[in-house]
Amino acid sequence: MTEIHFRTAQFLTSAPSLKECPAETGAEVAFAGRSNAGKSSAINRLTENNKLARTSKTPGRTQLINFFNLDDDGQQRLVDLPGYGYAKVPLATKKKWQEHLSEYLHKRESLAGLILLMDIRHPLQEFDTMMINWAVEAEMRVHVLLTKSDKLKRGAAKSTLLDLCRHLKKANVEDLVTAQTFSALKGDGVKELEKVLKAWLVLKPEAEQPTDAPPTDEQG
Repeated sequence: MTEIHFRTAQFLTSAPSLKECPAETGAEVAFAGRSNAGKSSAINRLTENNKLARTSKTPGRTQLINFFNLDDDGQQRLVDLPGYGYAKVPLATKKKWQEHLSEYLHKRESLAGLILLMDIRHPLQEFDTMMINWAVEAEMRVHVLLTKSDKLKRGAAKSTLLDLCRHLKKANVEDLVTAQTFSALKGDGVKELEKVLKAWLVLKPEAEQPTDAPPTDEQG
């Protein structure tokens, strides 16, 4: 298996909904979070490319699912899901994107895991809980990034992380959901995030075979 180099990430395509997404080959990990959680900044810090994921002074402007290749074959990808919960858009638009996000989480077979970003100062907002519930229902692994950890003192950041872990344990989802602190500004937590992503993006031989391939007769 070729080593993953996040700095080689390149933009692949944007899709407004599941049916316009690239072919379901290989493995991908999606980044999701409220529009002001620092999602684009985290992706740019991970890839060391400040222009890869678009950042905006108007949170929630991006309404597309953005795909980034990590290898030449397009078998390993990062996915930037639309920010949610902050943009001043009509309620009908928000409901439409709820449907798209739910469909993506439940039906995207190449999705290997979800990175859920929360501002460490405001964790577990309604959207965050909704995303965790969707993922658990779909039996999807989730890794929470408590972003902007540089905004708190080290002790307070650690306390928030421990509180979140206790909440996950109480909800009996700690087997599927893990968490860490993260700072795009300082670079804290990047190595830990890389480790999670590399484990999730490992390509299994059976995942590279067509799902409709006829069974082989081992008896010969």
